[in-house]
Amino acid sequence: MRPLRYAINVTLDGCVHHEAGVAPDEELMRFWTEQMTQSDAELYGRVTFEMMREAWRRPDDGVWPDWMETWEHDFADTLDRAKKYVVSSTLDEVDWNAELVRGDLGEAVRALKEQPGKGLSVGGLALSSALTDLGLIDEFLFVVHPIVAGHGPYLLEGLRERVNLELVERREFGSGATLMRYTPRP
Repeated sequence: MRPLRYAINVTLDGCVHHEAGVAPDEELMRFWTEQMTQSDAELYGRVTFEMMREAWRRPDDGVWPDWMETWEHDFADTLDRAKKYVVSSTLDEVDWNAELVRGDLGEAVRALKEQPGKGLSVGGLALSSALTDLGLIDEFLFVVHPIVAGHGPYLLEGLRERVNLELVERREFGSGATLMRYTPRP
């Protein structure tokens, strides 16, 4: 069974909004690129999928935009090529190497996990909370940035039940950000 990993950048006060100042530097971008290569596919909700596609899809002319640093190209290339699953009840179709996931969320994700492979990676907010509530996330990977945002949205906001976790890895980056990898405790 493929493990499902929830991976996200977060501030010290739990904010996970992409505009909270948690943009990765070169070292973290290499880390996130490596993480993607350890999964067979990315699993997104509609909002995260559209945000990631807007930022990281290769333009039709094949040239990355001027705003993108050269050291971001490997991440962009890796994500652009990655298989993606999109959980949405409002989209009729998706592009960008993506496939829609419909029906019962638990059943659909269990079926994806049962396929052979290295693993699946989920990002974003609402979908990750729903999958945590369903007990389907096998690993939580948080890169905690030394920033206090003072506003949300917040990490795993609205969970129905408390989730006990065990720390299995901790790593510090040059920026002061800290990777904390957890697995659910039985």
